[in-house]
Amino acid sequence: MTRIPRGVAIALWPVSIVYGWVVRAKNLMYDAGWLKAKRLRGTVISVGNLTTGGTGKTPMVLWLAERFLAEGKSVAILSRGYKGSGGTSDEIELMRARLGDRVRFGVGADRYASGSRLESEGRVDVFLLDDGFQHRQLARDLDILMLDGTRKLKNEWLLPSGSLREPISGCRRANLLVVSRKFERPTVEAKDTQTHHIFYAQTQLVGFRRLGAASYDVKYGSTISSAPSFAFCGIGNPEAFFADLVSWRVELVGERAFRDHHVYSDLDVESLEAEADRVSAADFVTTEKDAANLALVGRNFRRPVWVAVIDFMISAESEFVAAIERVLREKRGAAA
Repeated sequence: MTRIPRGVAIALWPVSIVYGWVVRAKNLMYDAGWLKAKRLRGTVISVGNLTTGGTGKTPMVLWLAERFLAEGKSVAILSRGYKGSGGTSDEIELMRARLGDRVRFGVGADRYASGSRLESEGRVDVFLLDDGFQHRQLARDLDILMLDGTRKLKNEWLLPSGSLREPISGCRRANLLVVSRKFERPTVEAKDTQTHHIFYAQTQLVGFRRLGAASYDVKYGSTISSAPSFAFCGIGNPEAFFADLVSWRVELVGERAFRDHHVYSDLDVESLEAEADRVSAADFVTTEKDAANLALVGRNFRRPVWVAVIDFMISAESEFVAAIERVLREKRGAAA
């Protein structure tokens, strides 16, 4: 995530104060029942975060989708398709590549309208609301809040001075907290997490697939190249991706971060190839999310481009599944 220069953050602080008032007022109106959330017939599970940038929301949605599909459930994913067009986005294409036609997608700003359309077309047992923690217009049965364990939230400021979408006290609305990239308690105020079950997750490498390959053939890391690689990405937390590659024993001689959701151009390809020439890189490594944004220019690379395919490993997985089932069971009991 790109850090805002201190001077700029201070200059924007008055705007953050107003933004905070607006967010608190909206949440208060929902909490008090003055604003009503709309409810779909199927179970709705929201996966979201408190900050801009990557915390592992998409891997968590994929993990949940695979879990419910294995149980024989009909699953749909609702997303606003941030920075996308034509009913899709880089994150939607990532999930489609992994899940295929086993799930249905509803894309648009009005998640209730998207979900209602899907329900009119056929039964949906479980809706997964991607990046839905602040989308309170849609009622949910379970809120999973993702936290990046490498960041100290108590030091973060509200938008636009910082990365917080809402105050840390918003944690209280979540049913389950999942801390990614760390196996220690997150640095947030104790009063905001003490009533929650906290779980921990790490990304793990499944393998690499060749960008532009006709088939989704995933290879082990040791097979992609015996020479060093150049890594690049345009995601919310590029530093975490580069650190993951090192932990997966991928030898890197260079790296470059673009803005989140960056759509690559021919000039970007030329620039990356020139940087790779300077450091004698044998190939490139990037993320599945970036693969969607390379669709128009991927064939212009001179070097192979390998896409890292990752999975989510949740510690105490059986307890996590049990916690999900318990919350959903309590919700169903309350609604009966």
